[in-house]
Amino acid sequence: MKFNGNILDVIEKKGISLNGNHEQVWNHVDFLGDEHIATSIETPMREDAFDLTDDKKMEIIEKHFEQIMLTLGLDLNDDSLMGTPHRVAKMYVKEIFQGLNPQNKPKMSVFENKFRYGQMLVEKNISLNSTCEHHFLPIVGKAHVAYMSSGKVIGLSKINRIVDYFARRPQVQERLTVQIAEELKKALETEDVAVVIDARHMCVSSRGIQDESSATVTAEYSGKFKNEKVKEEFLTYIGL
Repeated sequence: MKFNGNILDVIEKKGISLNGNHEQVWNHVDFLGDEHIATSIETPMREDAFDLTDDKKMEIIEKHFEQIMLTLGLDLNDDSLMGTPHRVAKMYVKEIFQGLNPQNKPKMSVFENKFRYGQMLVEKNISLNSTCEHHFLPIVGKAHVAYMSSGKVIGLSKINRIVDYFARRPQVQERLTVQIAEELKKALETEDVAVVIDARHMCVSSRGIQDESSATVTAEYSGKFKNEKVKEEFLTYIGL
């Protein structure tokens, strides 16, 4: 199988010598994907990521996805299929990957903690729908978030929106967990934040090992949540 020259360039820039061997290149690429290995905390984005309008992106994606469907042998003259390339393009740009665009980031309004509430606040069982960046298949699960106020509080719905914003992009679960925690720490000006994600990956259940029963749990603890008693209290609240 031929490989995209860009893949080899990226691998070699990382100091991995594969000597242009096709089998070694694809073995390395498959390893990264099948092992769900993240390469960075930040979502990898090109500098020109937002030079194109959403409409232009949808136009390009629609044309490419049409070619994918034709290559698979599908008849796009069929009433059920003819609109699929456009629907997929719109879904990618406007829905499941809208978290790539910083303009869609929720406004982070915080308020003074007038009640002087000093215990942990836990928002649990937040619905999470994301997409695995290795195979572009769904990640579905729950996020559990907690923080202790340092003088500021945030509206409960904003926590859900933060989770949803970072989930709506190609993701690796470890990165998603850290991104949510870092955003909350920045907004609330506190290190006392905890995030746990419990999710199922369709790239595990529907391909590869095809294990439908397993789930992945990731966690990020900061500040007071690194204390074992505080951590145990949080885990008790969320039932883990």
